[in-house]
Amino acid sequence: MKKITIIGTGYVGLVTGAGISEFGHEVTCVDIDKNKIKKLNLGEIPIYEPELESIVKRNKSKERLKFSDNINEAIKEAEIIIIAVGTPQGDNGYSDLTAIENVAKRIGKNLNNYKIICTKSTVPVGTGKKIEEIIRLNSKSIKFDYVSNPEFLREGAAVRDFLIPDRIVIGSHSKKAFKIMEDVYRPLFLNETPTINTNVETAEMIKYASNAFLALKISYINEIANLCDSVGADIHVVSKAMGQDGRISPKFLHPGPGFGGSCFPKDILALANSGKKNNVKMNTIEAAIKTNNEQKLRMVFKLRSLLNNKLKNKTIAVLGLAFKPQTDDIRDAASTIIIPKLIKEEAIINTYDPVAMENFKSLKLNINYFNNWEDAVKGADALLLLTEWNEFRGIDLSKLKFLLKTPIVLDTKNILSIHNLHSLGFKFDNVGRKVIN
Repeated sequence: MKKITIIGTGYVGLVTGAGISEFGHEVTCVDIDKNKIKKLNLGEIPIYEPELESIVKRNKSKERLKFSDNINEAIKEAEIIIIAVGTPQGDNGYSDLTAIENVAKRIGKNLNNYKIICTKSTVPVGTGKKIEEIIRLNSKSIKFDYVSNPEFLREGAAVRDFLIPDRIVIGSHSKKAFKIMEDVYRPLFLNETPTINTNVETAEMIKYASNAFLALKISYINEIANLCDSVGADIHVVSKAMGQDGRISPKFLHPGPGFGGSCFPKDILALANSGKKNNVKMNTIEAAIKTNNEQKLRMVFKLRSLLNNKLKNKTIAVLGLAFKPQTDDIRDAASTIIIPKLIKEEAIINTYDPVAMENFKSLKLNINYFNNWEDAVKGADALLLLTEWNEFRGIDLSKLKFLLKTPIVLDTKNILSIHNLHSLGFKFDNVGRKVIN
């Protein structure tokens, strides 16, 4: 059993802390936000993530998981310190490493014996060296080893991704550090989870390269879907056939209004900027960014066309605000781009999301919130579906037609039956599926 301190109780830090405590280690999650720590100690989970509440509760009761705002003490007591603070996109497009640098300074000042310093946060290549330098400048020549251990957590499935990962990446220049980190993840190694032991820079690049590739797949299939719109092909059939090719795989071949969330938009832009910084052209990456931005605006164009280019004073029912189902995260969600555009064109917005409405209210937009989809669509001129929550997949289309003022639907996630929409007399559009066979 290791004594491990996690600095940062956001999405990554909380899931990581809960997951490592599940492995049997003694974990202390710390944060400068005293109110958040207070709530966590009361059993209140600040994010919506399936299975997280139960795993936190279980490990708290077994005293393997603690929450504290005493960061200095937690650093001193730890054998391993995991940095999991935010690295948001700065105004210049580069990752803002302010929180990372502040944590490194604090670690250096409180370093009292040999420790492993490990970064979970997504950071640009070369950040590990910077962290090491900051710690050495602020410490009393006490030895430590640095490890890059990137996370690959999908929001909505993060707990399972941590406990049953596709791989573990450990980047370090120390054999001792490799061995210690392997002990942390020993339960996974017993399950034959693949492990990549490499240097720090390669580990940092693996995270960016992985996220950027997935973002590329999404932008690519969206462009193919847009072409399907024009030539009369069915993107569902196209993507299914492509996915059956073992070289391609079906994952992330689902067209829609563009990718969002806390990772893909930020990470792909950071990778593009890293290319600029190092005088390496990233043409494919930059094209994917452009395609994604245009895809969200394309949904506004589609809706406008359905309403005969008249959005002013039209009531639009928007179902889904989160960037994906099973999360309350609205960061870079299609809704955050599309809804303000509709408001600018003087449309009236009624909206409903199962879990993301409170977060969306923080944007302070002049829109109407409802507690169910039925009330949101009642009397609306059109339905705009932006998130593929399960409860939207099972919408009774006959009931929907009755509730809407006019039977107009834009299904940006392609989850509604085009055959049923057609037979019921809806005027509708989607992404890449205009053909009724």
